Amino acid sequence: MKKIIFAAVCVAALLASCGGDKSAVVKIGIYEPASGDNGAGGKQETLGAIFANDTIPAVNIGGKEYKVELVRVDNESSNDKAVTAASELVSKGVSVVLGSYGSGVSIAASDTFAAAGIPAIGITCTNPQVTLGNDHYFRICFLDPFQGTVLANFAVDNFKAKKAYVLAKLGDDYSVGLSNYFIEAFKKLGGEIVYETFPEGTSDFAAYVANAKNAGAQVFCSPVSTEAAALIIEQANTQNLGMPILAGDTWDSNVILGAVKGTNIDINVTTFFSEGSTDATVSEFVERFRSWIKSDAAHLTDNGGNDVVAANPVMAYDAYNVALEAMKIAGSTDGEAIKNALPKVSYKGITGVIEFDETGDAKRDVAYVKHANNKTGEWEFVAIQSVK
Repeated sequence: MKKIIFAAVCVAALLASCGGDKSAVVKIGIYEPASGDNGAGGKQETLGAIFANDTIPAVNIGGKEYKVELVRVDNESSNDKAVTAASELVSKGVSVVLGSYGSGVSIAASDTFAAAGIPAIGITCTNPQVTLGNDHYFRICFLDPFQGTVLANFAVDNFKAKKAYVLAKLGDDYSVGLSNYFIEAFKKLGGEIVYETFPEGTSDFAAYVANAKNAGAQVFCSPVSTEAAALIIEQANTQNLGMPILAGDTWDSNVILGAVKGTNIDINVTTFFSEGSTDATVSEFVERFRSWIKSDAAHLTDNGGNDVVAANPVMAYDAYNVALEAMKIAGSTDGEAIKNALPKVSYKGITGVIEFDETGDAKRDVAYVKHANNKTGEWEFVAIQSVK
């Protein structure tokens, strides 16, 4: 019996010396909506993280190789469901969290992550409240004060707009927040504002479109969810809106391209990334990601039914790699250690160099402006725009 036990121990030691410990796993939480108003955007963002994990499935932490496992939850685009979804990630032992698409659910889950000692990296949640007053939430995107100012500058510079109609969703942190920053910047540029909000559950936007036309506005600004956006586009086309629509990063979605194709609507959005770059690294990434999307019917469905590369999945890809960089710097899978390492990260991603300021926000000072071609259903790069 002793010989058998000794032999088993020797075999185990031999396997360990040859291949190392193959059981070591570090978990990254994917805190995104797969349903609700922002389900389409959440699915695209999740795709980017999955692609990153497929591309780089392991990380060396403190001299030890770890398999990276993604743990996904659906926060349902709902502030009321946010804590439950966040708590599920905590209970499953994640070391760091990525997400969420939607500032409101990010803010709602923040205290849950803080109490568990788990850092979170926002991907496209742009409201300042996400990182303000805490040391555990970071983000790799620009903020709404900047984005709202970029939109206001674009409205004046490109459309000579003097009056803007602004429509936001009542109670939505992102929608109301970005609208207010646009309003503030537009007024500083000498513009006049007509502002309205719509309540949860609104499906008929006919009156709002009519109000914009009757007000004599030159631009229609509505940074809302893709679900609401598609309905606004439909009604704007029916009533022949007659003015360009401006929106923020939530409209950088294949849902918008599908809704605008075949209409007479002019849509322009600010976002974090645009296809068509001449940079070889970016071009190579876009082709790899596009091939990966087309290789799986489920991926294609979650990307909106086509292989257009929006900003959300590219940002998620970068966020995943930022998380890995923080783990390497920390030399640990402990959440507190990763949190302390994140301010030291300097990562050259697909969307640019990512570093954090003292608030945990990415140091970004430009936005991409894209136009939705209503004939081809494709995005067209317009400009890289900063603020005056």
